[in-house]
Amino acid sequence: MSGAVAELSFKDRVLEILSHVCDPEIPCVSVVDLGIVREVRGRTLVITPTYSGCPATIAIEQDIRTALDRAGLPDVKIEIGLSPPWTTDWISEEGRAKLHAYGIAPPSRSAVQCPRCGSEHTEEISRFGSTPCKALHRCLDCAEPFDRFKCH
Repeated sequence: MSGAVAELSFKDRVLEILSHVCDPEIPCVSVVDLGIVREVRGRTLVITPTYSGCPATIAIEQDIRTALDRAGLPDVKIEIGLSPPWTTDWISEEGRAKLHAYGIAPPSRSAVQCPRCGSEHTEEISRFGSTPCKALHRCLDCAEPFDRFKCH
């Protein structure tokens, strides 16, 4: 079928729509980038907040509902799934790159790298950053503070 555009599967269509729904606390990444969107099962969408007490969960669910409704998919049910719990391993590589470009150190199991100058000579200033899922760090080379996504 030369020149024909293949129709997206329902799941791919939903993921494409949601790839434009930004996290309300970190607007540089989508809910898909963060791995919050877990599964499309039939006409049900399962989302998992970054932690069970995340204050942005209601806003995220509302933004997803609005995006689906605008795309003509008002019958898609949204479920909150808490098991398995969200992990930073679910953040896509593209999402990690977007966090870094935005000035937030993406989660890693190795040394914390400053998103501004690239130095690994950093320290945690406070376990609590601008949102509950981030910690406040400082680069000891360029002296700039930055948020780091907590690993969990």
